[in-house]
Amino acid sequence: MNKWAHIAGIGFSIIFGFSFMFSKILMENITPMGVIAYRFLVAFLVFEILRLTKVIKIKINKKNSLPIILVALFQPVLYFIFETYGLSKTTSAEAGLMIALIPIFVTILASIILKEKPKVIQVLFILVSFLGVIIIQISKPNLNFRADILGFILLLMAVISAALFNIASRSASKSFKPIQTTYFMMFVGMVSFNIIYIIQLASKQELHRYFNNLLQWDIVFPILYLGILASILGFFLVNYTLSKLPAHVSSIYSNIATIVSVLAGYFFLQEDLGIYHLVGGSLIIIGIYGTARVNYLIKNKRFKNDQTHPSIQKNS
Repeated sequence: MNKWAHIAGIGFSIIFGFSFMFSKILMENITPMGVIAYRFLVAFLVFEILRLTKVIKIKINKKNSLPIILVALFQPVLYFIFETYGLSKTTSAEAGLMIALIPIFVTILASIILKEKPKVIQVLFILVSFLGVIIIQISKPNLNFRADILGFILLLMAVISAALFNIASRSASKSFKPIQTTYFMMFVGMVSFNIIYIIQLASKQELHRYFNNLLQWDIVFPILYLGILASILGFFLVNYTLSKLPAHVSSIYSNIATIVSVLAGYFFLQEDLGIYHLVGGSLIIIGIYGTARVNYLIKNKRFKNDQTHPSIQKNS
């Protein structure tokens, strides 16, 4: 069992789980696009310092760069754009339910594009984990639904973008190291989102806010967390996990972020913690463990399952 890949999966989920809390803090003073722009600006600057000081080595073969370009296109560019504007037209509960669909979409697309077909029991475990997320989301107090069609379409596009990112990163891992993929993602994210944010500020004649925001010390730590931990380390762990595990196994770990965001809200933002959180969290963990355990048994040729799908055994 590749324990480091599974540890990385848990790691990026914990990091992303806390990122929701820091994003909430920042969005009290900065627009969502501003948060994303600063996040990737910090991420790229830190990455570039590490590269220039030769702490890390980055070398990208331009002749074979299509896979890594697709990775950066789907995540962060398309995903964050669709998610940001989708969130503005829906409630957090609606967004949470949609984002929870990512592992399901990854499973479907990976089986079609990468031929990584999961066992039936793994599909059931993935659905159990999804059910856990649903329980947590629909049990929130003051739950309401806007039923905004455009918002749902945008969030659906975000889900598809995230799923395609998993597929693209899995494919890119054959030619690029996780550190190279992550560096390129940070560069593209920095350029794309800062251009969008600067245009937004300029259109409102508020360009001075681009620098003034960075002088507010109460937002420095959240930006550093999102830029360094969530962007650099978080996405590196995602790409590392995808380079070692089938996409449907790697993606299921993202549901841990739901548990972490609930716990972060309870301990740091004084949000409620109910029995439905415990039930939903338990189902999420059961689903993740089951999916990973079956993958381990398959890898070690200890999984005895249906003999009607020999191609599945071969591709898992």
